[in-house]
Amino acid sequence: MDAFMKLNSEVNGIVWGPPMLILLIGAGLILVFVTGLVVYRRFGFVMKNTFGKMFDKTAAAEGGITPFQAVSTALAATVGTGNIAGVATAIASGGPGAVFWMWFAAIIGMTTKFAEVTLSIAYRERNEAGEYSGGPMYYITNGLGMKWLATIFAIFGALAAFGIGSMTQANSIAAAMESSFGIPKLAMGIIIAVAAGVILIGGIKRIGQFAEKIVPFMAAAYILGALVILVIEAKQIPAAFGLIFGRAFSLEAAGGGILGYTVMQAMRFGVARGVFTNEAGLGSAPIAHAAATTDHPVRQGLWGAFEVFVDTIMICSMTALVILTSGMADKIDPNTGKAFTGAALTTQAFNSGFTGGGLIVTFGILLFAFTTIVGWCYYGEKCMEYLVGSKAIIPYRIVFVLSTIVGAIGALTIVWDISDTLNGLMAIPNLIALIALSGVVAKLVKDFFRDPNRIRTSPAEYESALKRPKK
Repeated sequence: MDAFMKLNSEVNGIVWGPPMLILLIGAGLILVFVTGLVVYRRFGFVMKNTFGKMFDKTAAAEGGITPFQAVSTALAATVGTGNIAGVATAIASGGPGAVFWMWFAAIIGMTTKFAEVTLSIAYRERNEAGEYSGGPMYYITNGLGMKWLATIFAIFGALAAFGIGSMTQANSIAAAMESSFGIPKLAMGIIIAVAAGVILIGGIKRIGQFAEKIVPFMAAAYILGALVILVIEAKQIPAAFGLIFGRAFSLEAAGGGILGYTVMQAMRFGVARGVFTNEAGLGSAPIAHAAATTDHPVRQGLWGAFEVFVDTIMICSMTALVILTSGMADKIDPNTGKAFTGAALTTQAFNSGFTGGGLIVTFGILLFAFTTIVGWCYYGEKCMEYLVGSKAIIPYRIVFVLSTIVGAIGALTIVWDISDTLNGLMAIPNLIALIALSGVVAKLVKDFFRDPNRIRTSPAEYESALKRPKK
């Protein structure tokens, strides 16, 4: 499934149209000001306590995982083919200025994700197996008392995982492997299903262990490959930034059309790409973060901000700069007679840097898409657990794994559209909860930063900051 079709459904679809994007950015801005711009004022503290502690050997509590395993699991699901193909499509459709608006959405999204993760820790529960369960369905229930709204979120989440997290990702992998190495799609689908099953059968512990090893490797390998090309094309970098900022605010008309058409397209596609690549406001990543061993909700919330920074500001920016410095953004694909877009554009940009550069894109798609499959299965099963209990987890995993085979060999245009719709419907109850509980986030921030270096020994130490629904 070409990334162009997906991004079109993101931007032009009924659910993911401009009103939804405005709602996401609007909710994020509310959280930015309610929290006193804490993510930006304390950015050094955020990096010191996330990037600076990536390899600390923190012990995981029973039924939980380490903070870094939690963010790795969330990044496994968040960093996907959109970081490679989606960014290219945003540039092809919205121009270089789309990159600026992608950054804008990500900067706002850092606070949105920070708030989501903070609430997921504050209102999480333990299930029958002694494992942590959390996410929007729990902070909607335990913070607002609106179980019906939480149920709606969980239904959409459990279903959306099959599309955005399973079949479409498997299809991307199968298409890339068939194109590059001639591996039949059915064979690739079976390989994906077996590999995913081996990891998923071990639950959150094994998922976390897998994610903390593979996510840093895949991100570092992709960024390193991009940096090599940027060193080669170093003279073009100032011009690339000039295009990004110049086109972001360009008021020129296209084809005699409305004045300012260029900037409207840049905003439209850039914000959509920023929102979709880091999933801030969607409500998915907090489900993974809720399993983290931490002493205070805000401490794990810092990892939420870090997650958006890595996904969009680092990885997506690398893709964008390679494309813009390569000069491939306006080149015509001889196979289609149209400008390159999606994964094909990114591949051509990497190939222009050095022979075999396109293999970085191929293996990037393989790793990024596979980790998305693993992460989204966990999201989906936790939503199903909320709906019907722990007994549903194993059957859900089995069906989820088998769906990757279907995805690898199928034509998925309708699956993309349905998935985008379900993702949008997930975001609505989550955004309602984030706005309604923004005061709780502000209180937790104030409580934590009174003495951020003190380790709390019990959730009771921040309990007074939480809002509980009246019985």
